[in-house]
Amino acid sequence: MLKNIHPFHIRYMIFFGIPMFLLGCQQPSLDPSPPLSPSDALKSFVLAEEDLQIELVASEPLVQDPVAITFDEGGRLWVVEMLGFMKDIDGTGEKDKIGRISVLFDDDGDGKMDRSTIFIDSLVLPRAIAVVKGGALFAENFPLWYAQDTDGDFVADSKILIDSTYGGIGMPEHSGNGLWRGLDNWYYNAKSKSRYKKINGEWVKDPTEFRGQWGISHDNAGRLFYNYNWSQLHADLVPPNALQNNKNHVPSSGIDHGLTLEREIYPIRSNTAVNRGYVPGTLDDEGKLLEFASACGPLVYRGDAMPNTFLGDAFVCEPTANLIKRNKVFENGFMLSAKGAYDKREFLASTDERFRPISLASGPDGALYVVDMYKGIIQHGPYMTPYLREITLNRKLDKPINMGRIWRITSKEKTPKITPLSSMSSTELVAQLGSPNGWTRDMAQRLLVEQNDPSLFPELEQMVSSGNPLGQLHALWTLEGLKYTHAETYISALSTKDSKVGQAALRLLVNLIPEQPKVKEAIEEYVENNYQNAPPMVQMQMVLASNEMEEEIAFSIIKQFLESYGELPVARDVAMSSLENRESNLLKYLLTEKTWKDYNQNREIFLEMLVTAITRKKSTHEINQLFHTVESSKAESETWVKTAIINGMLNYGRTNDTLKINLADRPNLFRDTNMAGVDNQLQIDNLQNLFTWPGKPEKVETTTSLAHEINENVYATGRQKYLNLCASCHGTQGEGMARFAPPLKQSEWVTGEDYKLTMILLYGMEGTVTVNGKKYDIPEILPSMPSFSTLQNEEIAAIITYIRNSWGHTASEVSSRTVGGIRFRTQGKITPWKESELDTITFDVK
Repeated sequence: MLKNIHPFHIRYMIFFGIPMFLLGCQQPSLDPSPPLSPSDALKSFVLAEEDLQIELVASEPLVQDPVAITFDEGGRLWVVEMLGFMKDIDGTGEKDKIGRISVLFDDDGDGKMDRSTIFIDSLVLPRAIAVVKGGALFAENFPLWYAQDTDGDFVADSKILIDSTYGGIGMPEHSGNGLWRGLDNWYYNAKSKSRYKKINGEWVKDPTEFRGQWGISHDNAGRLFYNYNWSQLHADLVPPNALQNNKNHVPSSGIDHGLTLEREIYPIRSNTAVNRGYVPGTLDDEGKLLEFASACGPLVYRGDAMPNTFLGDAFVCEPTANLIKRNKVFENGFMLSAKGAYDKREFLASTDERFRPISLASGPDGALYVVDMYKGIIQHGPYMTPYLREITLNRKLDKPINMGRIWRITSKEKTPKITPLSSMSSTELVAQLGSPNGWTRDMAQRLLVEQNDPSLFPELEQMVSSGNPLGQLHALWTLEGLKYTHAETYISALSTKDSKVGQAALRLLVNLIPEQPKVKEAIEEYVENNYQNAPPMVQMQMVLASNEMEEEIAFSIIKQFLESYGELPVARDVAMSSLENRESNLLKYLLTEKTWKDYNQNREIFLEMLVTAITRKKSTHEINQLFHTVESSKAESETWVKTAIINGMLNYGRTNDTLKINLADRPNLFRDTNMAGVDNQLQIDNLQNLFTWPGKPEKVETTTSLAHEINENVYATGRQKYLNLCASCHGTQGEGMARFAPPLKQSEWVTGEDYKLTMILLYGMEGTVTVNGKKYDIPEILPSMPSFSTLQNEEIAAIITYIRNSWGHTASEVSSRTVGGIRFRTQGKITPWKESELDTITFDVK
């Protein structure tokens, strides 16, 4: 079985713990893979749609090692060229100042670039650009700069440091990139927790949620899309920073939502020169990559040079497999999902191994542009395995260097043409806010905001009142960028039938309340009269805005929102994010509501979240009310309420064990522990250790202890993730749910080998399963458990650690490193596990 595998590869796999029985006998091709001329490379492409065409826009020497592009208002193409990346197999001279940004010109208007000018050079691994008034923002290895072109010759005359830490760790695939101008006029980034905006003449850095790895985009609603090399498509379900308004609550959904579990890809050539080609399951029998290894550069298509059926579709690059995948994106209320557009083929694939689609861009002609680094070595030096090194050298993929191409894809039936916006008047730019081409709308908005001309207000108001929905949306955000404060215009936009416009108008209105208190009354009237008939996206925004409303109105719509969408984690986080310092009052309100008298798992989860937030606030009065509720609940039907309150308080302690809360007296709960809803004495002891009162010992010794040292932060995160993602099928106490899933409590799958449990979470499980001696099958359980492969390694590790140490279990903690190793070693698994398969697998994960 091992006779065709090089001995060095065997030693390498032993080092990484790859089990010998999993090794395949795939012999990688050692034939050279020479570079093709642009015309020959063009012949290598296969498009899934016959009515589309791909054309060359630029190639070497005009462009070299391109990694990102953008167009300016004049239709000129700006290219970020990372010439220092992997000049040889060892990455020699990576920090040399040889990177640059070039501007390309199409002088004859034929769609192909004719000449270039170097805007700025002597850069270290440049990776992102945004053209702005007077020059460009750009990022190199670590810093973010603003380069000024004061005389309009497309050559930078000076550069100003904006952020010295923009790049993070500096490694190309693990550092900040993107500089994507969002609909809300902020510049967002992948692999970053920061966004940027020019305010009163100064560039401002603002914290935001962490997103993605390489590349970022947005759809027509302004929702941000991004991905990770192992998970092809993620997006925000809520506006940026919308869930950050309650310091007492830590959201765990709404941002970084995995849209699809699909990992399969369908190359049309062998991909043996891929970093993990030695791992069984990475390649098929023909040496083709089976699943994403380097997903990057996602783009939501918003142009008009391809058929309308492409609008809103999300395209994802896979440079190691020489292809681009197309995903159909589906909306269901405020939820998003995606599915591959084709069966066992891709939108664009090439037989040329050096075709490396790194990123995508929209153009002023409505076309889809492809940035092709055209390079044999695409793997960064620190991740160059001995296997890949040997194949790369044998196949002469390390040379030549400094090549690159830009391609564009359009419909054969359309003749796309670039109409420069640079020559348009302000009035003409306002009209372009309703253009069918998303690039044009975005650029018109940017130019109008940068002009900062208040005389445009009447024209923008007219667009808000009578433009098409996309024009209305961009006009609203243009007004925001111009610091427009006339509430009447935003209020009028609330009457729209388009949910995207309604959501934006409500977001912008809320921002006016501090200076215009009467706006609050208008919002309240609108919400009271329209909540029930509003589309889900607008209902969600109403709840996000409810922290500005009177409690009577706010609590009423939160209750309705939870009744409609309470099974969705994002709905619970939306509600919690609107409740800062109102959590205790909402708890009392809900517990007096008739519909909340009966047990419902979603209600239990939300009450626990409420209590955790109340405890984090550390108000003695409110905490005493919690104890009173537990102590006064006598009916058996109220047990779930007590359970939620106790667990909610314990969640605080798991992440704040040094921040004890002072009470005036010892709660009765700690005098009488024989109460329904209290699982065990350990739970009560741990709860006591969160508080102090006169005469209380410094620390209560627990009557029971866990057999293993468990990181309490990991445990708390795991519980939060479990409640959001798993409890709807397995129950809040791991008891299992009839017709959904078997119990986790006392399950050998939970307390047994951690690698098997990890494999189940990564890929799912289907068919019959035996738990604690009982066989479960359809219809007692669902046919299959879904994969959680879109989660980060640390999130999966936290869930596993939690369920292995709850409900009487005591098992070792599972690390994110272990999850990452198992994900790596089991790649190629594209269907859920069966019990019979898992029974036969044994390997050491240490």
